Amino acid sequence: MDILLVVSAFNSLSQRVYAELSDEGHRVDVVLASHGPDAVRDAVREMGPELIVAPMLKSALPEDVWREHACLIVHPGPPGDRGPSSLDWAIAEEAHEWGVTVLQAEAAMDAGDVWADGSFPVPPVGKSDVYRNELSDAATAAVLLAVRRYADGSYKPRPQNELGVHVMWRDFFRQEQRRIDWDDDTATVLRKLRGADSQPGVLDEICNREVFLHGGHPEDRLRGEPGELLATRAGAVCRATRDGAVWIPELRPRKSSGDPAPFRRPAASVLAGFPAPPDSGPGMPGSNDRPYWLPEIAAPLELPPGRTTWTDIRYRQRGRIGFLSFSFPGGAMSTTHCRRLLAAWRYALTRPTSVLVLGGARDFFSNGIHLNVIEASSDPAGESWSNLNAMNDLVEAVLRTTDRLVVAALGGNAAAGGVMLALAADEVWCRTGSVLNPHYRNMGLHGSEYWTYSLPRRVGAETAERLTAEARPVSAATAERIGLVDRLVPAAAQDFSAEVEHLAADLADDPDLPRRITAKATARHADELHRPLAEYRRAELALMRAVFFDPEAPYHALRSAFVRKLPNGSTRPLAAGDER
Repeated sequence: MDILLVVSAFNSLSQRVYAELSDEGHRVDVVLASHGPDAVRDAVREMGPELIVAPMLKSALPEDVWREHACLIVHPGPPGDRGPSSLDWAIAEEAHEWGVTVLQAEAAMDAGDVWADGSFPVPPVGKSDVYRNELSDAATAAVLLAVRRYADGSYKPRPQNELGVHVMWRDFFRQEQRRIDWDDDTATVLRKLRGADSQPGVLDEICNREVFLHGGHPEDRLRGEPGELLATRAGAVCRATRDGAVWIPELRPRKSSGDPAPFRRPAASVLAGFPAPPDSGPGMPGSNDRPYWLPEIAAPLELPPGRTTWTDIRYRQRGRIGFLSFSFPGGAMSTTHCRRLLAAWRYALTRPTSVLVLGGARDFFSNGIHLNVIEASSDPAGESWSNLNAMNDLVEAVLRTTDRLVVAALGGNAAAGGVMLALAADEVWCRTGSVLNPHYRNMGLHGSEYWTYSLPRRVGAETAERLTAEARPVSAATAERIGLVDRLVPAAAQDFSAEVEHLAADLADDPDLPRRITAKATARHADELHRPLAEYRRAELALMRAVFFDPEAPYHALRSAFVRKLPNGSTRPLAAGDER
């Protein structure tokens, strides 16, 4: 069928629905409803779709569209649940299970007949993590079922009042309900932080400045007066609760604050621009990365037994297998992130292992360079260059590891340089619900991270050209079919790490492993003689440098629009490169 997706943003769920509907043979296009009802009408008129699906829609479809065309709406709540903040309420009320419903569009919000529905567990993680994983799994399955039912022509959608469910309207979840009382216990504070980790954040006050708090993780040892700032670590800030403390990875200054960068950034770098508290003392000179008046308390790379403190990079070993896991907010990797992960990689190489697993955590693997940090820099071109070189250093280290087998384990989505980081490994294992965007075009970039070496050797030159030129999301299933991925891991998000550990154990026990490691080293040596990695890097970086240091290059406007969530002028993301 010809299917048009109407979305407020071409986000993770929209991309997954697009990719999996395309896998089933449908011809799918996308229009951004954020550009207004006329953009939707124009797309409908141009495409003449047999079916319209709205996986993520914050505004109502134009009445003339839903009256004249079959329109299915994805609501992130079970049948009977209505309102704009369904998942927020589920997390706030500590629901252990939640649902998703595919509804027929009609005048009343979320009141249409039900075409399909599904349920999913709600683990104690951030709302955006649940949305990209558990909810996305259930929503995609429900959409595929609804589309099959519609195509069959014999299914009659069921009115909600005939399903025996309790119909409940839930109002918009406001900042007043999110506000944190730091005299609360840690569990309550974490629930509020996790319920708004990506959007909209929790409005709070730090150093007499209004900021939004994004994300939260528990701390097991540091203590202080409720609300007191205790320390920084890897860009995050630790703040005391009544009975413990939490780590907050990112802050976002309020737009009305006058901050020139009112978007999410590493918390410590935002605090570095704030005036020090009166009782902080003279201290040492400040920096752009962290406030001088808070201590930086690092966590060991290998946490000892009993420690549960937060850290974004961890190493652990099970016999002959090393696991180097990392988890950065939004999958973005700044210059500092890349350098720290490279140092951890070098540490992992000192350990006696024959298999080294990179990744393995649930949710994002990597989305490449950190556009928010770059946008906030006083020298965005220079920071772009530093960030890209740090990313290249990391990818090169993985490519040059020839004394053991390397596995990249993708528990979630990956894009741009993050995909190329995965491709530097010998094997790529991917959770079945993941979506890959192996391209850079949406940012007006040629790309680097040795993609001109890694991508063609996996999928062939012709497919590599198509993937980078068309700039379309790729499902995990298609990624495996074309050779981008070696193994699909059909596990729920919360089970992914355990399944990867089991598969890695099988790999380590394979009697053919020593031969594979020897063959790998031989192949790398032959590739180096044919064309050194330095040549790939030099050619890629020459093109990237020309863009970074050209103030008129589209990259700068595209980056700023992406970071500040501004429209970039295109109503059809697949015609101009999709949103990362």
